[in-house]
Amino acid sequence: MHKPVVTGTSVLSKVLLVGQAPGDKEPKMGRPFAWTAGKTLFNWFERATGLTETQFRERIYMAAVCRCFPGKKETGGDRVPDLSEISNCSRWLDAELELLKPELVIPVGRLAISQFLAFEGLNGVIGRQFQVRTNKLDFDVVPLPHPSGASPWHRMEPGITLLQKALTLILRHPAFQQILRVAETGRNQ
Repeated sequence: MHKPVVTGTSVLSKVLLVGQAPGDKEPKMGRPFAWTAGKTLFNWFERATGLTETQFRERIYMAAVCRCFPGKKETGGDRVPDLSEISNCSRWLDAELELLKPELVIPVGRLAISQFLAFEGLNGVIGRQFQVRTNKLDFDVVPLPHPSGASPWHRMEPGITLLQKALTLILRHPAFQQILRVAETGRNQ
């Protein structure tokens, strides 16, 4: 893993978005989802909820399974963190869950989803809401596919339809509705 550690803005939120790990641009930019995948992710949320990237970052706590860039694969693309790296970083996510006590967790991509759910493939989990109990905490999980340009899943069926279902579930969730009410109040002042 390559330093520096990349973290989101400290924000008290009942909604927690969990990514895999920073890419090579995020350490330079100093924030998660700062490059291509982030542009796609924030575009999904702006279209579905009306929240801009800035509003999203101000209202949603953003975490990751691993906090440092894992490096590149020999074949190209970012390397997926291995089990020892995930274990080494797990205390951070565990502590964030304990501190925030989220009502909604949005894991983004296979690695993040696997921290909360056992699953065979994206088709079985995207577009669905799950009740999860971990570390004596109960919360809802609505998984999203990874917005990476390397993954075509979210750009073809059934990914397109399942992604839209997932975003609708997130939008309708009471914890996300509270965030939207706060955002609307801020716009009206």
